[in-house]
Amino acid sequence: MLQPTTAVHNQTPRIVGGIKWVMLISGLLTSSMVYAAIDPQRALGSMFGTTLEGPLAEVLVRNWGVLVTLVGLLLIYAAFNPQIRTIVVVQAAVSKAVFVALMLAYFSQYFTPQALFTIALDSVTVLVFGWYLLRVALDPTAKP
Repeated sequence: MLQPTTAVHNQTPRIVGGIKWVMLISGLLTSSMVYAAIDPQRALGSMFGTTLEGPLAEVLVRNWGVLVTLVGLLLIYAAFNPQIRTIVVVQAAVSKAVFVALMLAYFSQYFTPQALFTIALDSVTVLVFGWYLLRVALDPTAKP
C-alpha cells in the first residue's frame, strides 16, 4: 500500500537562494552607467545613437548616470545584506520597469543595438525580481 509522504518545506526556494547572484550581476551592469556621469555625450551616443546639446542636457544626463549607478550599487550592497534585499529589489524593479516602459513608449527611433540589449536585459531583470518578490510574499518561510 502506498504511504503518504510529507513534503519538506524547510528548503529555500531556488529563486530566493539564487537572488544574491542575480542582484550582484544586475548591480554590476547597472553601475556601469557611471559612464554617463563621467562622459554624458559619449554615453548617450553609444546607448541611443544621438546626443543632447546644451548645459541643461549635461546636468540632466550626468544626474541620470549617478542615479542609475546608485541603483546598481544598492543592488550590490543588498546582495550581501539580506535584511534590505526586498526593498532594494522593489526599488530596482520599479526603476527598470519605468525605463523600459518609457523607452518602448517614446523612443523607438533610438533603438540602437545597445539600447535594445539594455531594454531586453532590464525586462528580464524585472521579471526575475518580480518572481522573487512574489515567492517571498507567498511563502513566509522563504526568507531573503
